[in-house]
Amino acid sequence: MNDRPNKTEPTPLPPIPAKRYFTIGEVSELCGVKPHVLRYWEQEFTQLKPVKRRGNRRYYQHHEVLLIRRIRELLYEQGFTISGARNRLDNRASALAGVEEQDVPETAAAAAVDVEHLRAELLGILDLLQHGQQPA
Repeated sequence: MNDRPNKTEPTPLPPIPAKRYFTIGEVSELCGVKPHVLRYWEQEFTQLKPVKRRGNRRYYQHHEVLLIRRIRELLYEQGFTISGARNRLDNRASALAGVEEQDVPETAAAAAVDVEHLRAELLGILDLLQHGQQPA
């Protein structure tokens, strides 16, 4: 017999498009959660802070969509309570914040450097494109 009746099987979710901002309706579809539930979770999970613009419209960023999917997984699939899910997320954030640079494997540090280098190159290309100059 199942000890946790609220626990459900994982539901496959659609891939998250490469966009900067998502409306509450889009996030609702991407995460399989109704908009009123998302608004409630904003009150319960301090990490969830969508940008509010015209008429108090919410715009979620990619990392917030991932966070909502994690919250959904904890609540709906693993059977956590709101309080338990909040504690789980807080503990994970504390653990990540406590990681010292020396604890990061060399490959991860090298990847971070590569990303920064790539970012600098892309910004240089963007600058050239905006100013109409030909690359050397």
